[in-house]
Formats: sequence, C-alpha cells, structure tokens
Amino acid sequence: MAVFVDLNIVNTTDRKRLQSLIETAAHLGYSTVALNHVVELQGKRQEIAKPTSVSELFPSPPIVQGRSKPIKIVTRLTVIVSDASHCNDLRSTSPHTRSYDIVAVLPKTEKLFHVACMTLDVDLICINVVEKQPYHFRRPSVNGNIIMSSAAERSLELRGPYDIANLGLLFGLSEGDAKAAVSTNCRAALLHGETRKTALGVIYTVRKAPAVEEKDEERPLSKRAKTKSD
Repeated sequence: MAVFVDLNIVNTTDRKRLQSLIETAAHLGYSTVALNHVVELQGKRQEIAKPTSVSELFPSPPIVQGRSKPIKIVTRLTVIVSDASHCNDLRSTSPHTRSYDIVAVLPKTEKLFHVACMTLDVDLICINVVEKQPYHFRRPSVNGNIIMSSAAERSLELRGPYDIANLGLLFGLSEGDAKAAVSTNCRAALLHGETRKTALGVIYTVRKAPAVEEKDEERPLSKRAKTKSD
C-alpha cells in the first residue's frame, strides 16, 4: 500500500485552522505532512525563526484513514531568493535552518533557478505553477525528483492523493510518475533532509601499504644476515 505525503501545508498562527488542516489530511489518507514556513530574504544575514514545535501543537496527532498509525508532521522552510547574494546567505544564514526537516528554495529568476539546481544543498526547489514564470524550464533541469503538494491554507483546499496523482497526468506525467510525485519522491526528499541535518562531513580512510623489506646492504652491520660460514 502506497504511503502518501503532502509536503506543503501552509503554517499559520491560527491553531484551530492548522489542527483542522492536519485532521483533514489524515482523513484523506496522507501519512505525512509538512508545515511550511516561508521566508523572503531581503537583507544580509537575515535571521530565520525556529520551526514550530510539533509536539506542543499536536500532543495526539490524528490517525491516518485506513492505517493504525497517527499522521507524521514535519517542518519545512521555504526561502524565496531574488538575488545571487541570497544563495550565499542561504548556505549559512541561520543556525535554525538546520533545525527544519526540509529546506526548500524558490528562485525568482532563471539564473537563480540554475544556481539552485547545481550548487545549493537544499531538499526541494520550488516552482509556483499558478503564476506565469518569466522564463522557460528546460526538461533536464526538472526531470528528476518531481513532487506535487497542495500549499493548502484551509481544509477545503486539500484534495485526496489519488486526485492529485490524476492532476499530474494533465501535466504530462506518466501514471507511475504522477503517483510517485505524492509518495516515493516525497519520501526521498524527506530522506535527503535527514541526511542534510545529520551529515557533518565525510572521513576517508586509506590503508597504509606494508613497509618494503630493507635490502641487506642497507641494514646495519650488526643486523646483516650471515651468508658465509665462519
């Protein structure tokens, strides 16, 4: 049985609305959802707030429809970048960035889009499909880990995972790719986020080659092997 994920539930200070969103997502069959906190970088070294405390917000998360497990709630940070300097800031903009389960970037220009694809260590690169973009996307750039999410702010804006997968068919995705866009690809993004948070570096170990035995002529006289009888 497929595990469905929605990685964009808009975070809000309205606790009741947020609880209603999570309950609806669980009822529709989503096993995991991400609370999305959006920041638009403007000044240098802009501070990013801590992620929402999920355990305090939902002491007892609702049970997923058709499953016996409660819905899993993760945190997501989406950073809107409109200048090249923002990419440098994003690499070390705040110690709180690492605290989010998922870090996404929404580039506003074609150049920043390609920079994000090639150099930024983020989990997701966002495209707002409801707005006309000022540039065209090349297929190789978007031919990998495609996901679809709701960006829901209210319960009525949520749709079931199979409805979202059917929508992917209208975007030109195959049936398998459309289903993966709300399941396996989302889990891959979550796994990438876990790796980003925990991996601090890579250590290479090299086995030392055994020492070459010294030639007899190079040894001290006291250690030279006797080759002739006295």
